[in-house]
Amino acid sequence: MNLTSINLADFLSVADYQKLSSFYSQKNVTVTGGASFIGSHLVDQLLEFGAGVTVLDDLSSGKLSNLQTNPNLEFLEVDLADKNSAFSSIGKGNVLFHLAAIHGGRGFIETYQKLMLTNLAIDNNVFNAAVSQEFEMVVHASSACAYPLKNQSSATDLKFLAEEMSQIGEGFESSADGVYGWTKLIGEYQLKTLSSSQSRGRSARIFTAYGERENESHAAIALIAKGLLKMDPFPIWGTGEQTRNFTYVADTVIGLLFLGADSRGLSFDAVNIGTSKHNTVLEFIEEIFSKTGWWPSRIEKQLDKPMGVASRASDNTKIRQLFGWEPETEIAVGIARTFDWYQSLPGRPQTEVELNSVLNSR
Repeated sequence: MNLTSINLADFLSVADYQKLSSFYSQKNVTVTGGASFIGSHLVDQLLEFGAGVTVLDDLSSGKLSNLQTNPNLEFLEVDLADKNSAFSSIGKGNVLFHLAAIHGGRGFIETYQKLMLTNLAIDNNVFNAAVSQEFEMVVHASSACAYPLKNQSSATDLKFLAEEMSQIGEGFESSADGVYGWTKLIGEYQLKTLSSSQSRGRSARIFTAYGERENESHAAIALIAKGLLKMDPFPIWGTGEQTRNFTYVADTVIGLLFLGADSRGLSFDAVNIGTSKHNTVLEFIEEIFSKTGWWPSRIEKQLDKPMGVASRASDNTKIRQLFGWEPETEIAVGIARTFDWYQSLPGRPQTEVELNSVLNSR
């Protein structure tokens, strides 16, 4: 089993926890991609709040072992890229969280760019089905990859990405980070077009989430895995000077829950969910070494590997104004929790060869 649950009461004020619990209690909620890394943690908390939850997942990257046995949870294995399947499986409900997508770490999304285009069909099917069923709120898991590369090109002139920097529509200059980023930005535009005062939409621009239940195709788990294997020289993709706003999954889930409970009548909005801290990859791995108590003799900087943008962090002005909250779990806390989970995970790679075989997978 892979059921290391996170108690969100440890990351929220009592007032905010009670507010969210009160909102979701007795609600009927659908989570697409609910057996995935982020989705399953979201499902855990919805069930804790007393919601009835339906999970739709094709298990291409999600795992049934991520889901608890609960009488208030229904699971349906379904391919949401198929229109008929999407419309027949999405029933009535109050809130729909749409996390289903073809996605993976940087190596995967750069290797399988054509496959990313499937996300356009998945989004269109899910959004149309949800609106036809009159869901009160549809929350779309977008991505920081929706932001223009020009604002993420320097590891010294650090910028904070604000929502207005990336929009599609008349009067806006649109750009995104690769094919995956474009599919997320177009997904936002689809939801904006379909949303109304009856079926409102929110796109959550998720930044560099990490934590329990993530796999080795994503940088955080890959680096922890390398630390546990004591790989020396220690390989990293890129210079290590590139920055990310590593956001612990508890904060990601809290942000999604706030958006699902957003009481504004505004038909659509896009909101960042990520920390406002630029941490270099080298700083991140230093925390891993501190946790292991082991340091390599040398860092091997693999400049031929996909390294993504030079810098990335969130401008949290909007989310602070909306909810009086922002993601701010320190990487020392998030890494410690993630490390302890991963170290005890059955079946994790035990050799460098085994690890390398999954780095570009989903």
